[in-house]
Amino acid sequence: MKYRKKPVVVEAEIYRDGMEDGFICQAYEKWDRSECTFSCGNGKDYRDECKSKARAVPYIKTLEGKHEISKGDYIIIGVKGERYPCKPDIFEMTYEKVE
Repeated sequence: MKYRKKPVVVEAEIYRDGMEDGFICQAYEKWDRSECTFSCGNGKDYRDECKSKARAVPYIKTLEGKHEISKGDYIIIGVKGERYPCKPDIFEMTYEKVE
């Protein structure tokens, strides 16, 4: 059987600083999520915590958990208010602007 996705209008915008829910420290090739996840507003400067051994990668919380976001990604707000990232090429193939 084949199915067609119902037309749904969503809100979306290109990621910019401040839209993230927090940052994950990426220690070069190795991830240590247990020690290196810092949420916004916790009083710590994530850059100070990460800069000696890693770099900070922004994320947003989705229904499936934390998802990394990059410059150029779209942040989509779904029909129930959930947020999730989408790569620009996929977004442009899937969505068109509504006036």
